[in-house]
Amino acid sequence: MKLLKKISLGVVVVFIAMQFFSPTKNISPGNHTAVFIKETNPTQELRRIFETSCYDCHSNNTKYPWYNNIAPISYWLADHVTEGKEHLNFSEWENYSLTKKDHLLEEIEDEISSGNMPLSQYTLIHADTKLSVSEVTELVEWVRQTRIIYQLGKQPK
Repeated sequence: MKLLKKISLGVVVVFIAMQFFSPTKNISPGNHTAVFIKETNPTQELRRIFETSCYDCHSNNTKYPWYNNIAPISYWLADHVTEGKEHLNFSEWENYSLTKKDHLLEEIEDEISSGNMPLSQYTLIHADTKLSVSEVTELVEWVRQTRIIYQLGKQPK
């Protein structure tokens, strides 16, 4: 019984200590998606979808929920954001080559069409981020049309 009390006390102490050390937040001033928006010209409805369903994990500016201030949740969310930005970062759109942009748009289409994005863990807590069938259709059609621009840009002159 003493061992169980010591372990429990240790867990409580570690949990309390974790509250004082949080990961760096993904917050930066400025309009992080201006280049992406200007270059790809999505409709207002698609801009709303990107803002609510994509940018928190795929840009340099995350809108954090209140529970992000609680460890270990803060570490878990930081890891998700870091991983999301490794795959696609809309804030870095201007730094991608035409080939990379085309490939990223192809991945967006694949991930959205298959229902892999937004992540189910994210939509479970943020119900407004879940995409309807019509939103998926609109997004996929926009991606296909936008990819043509990048594919034409790769043509020999």
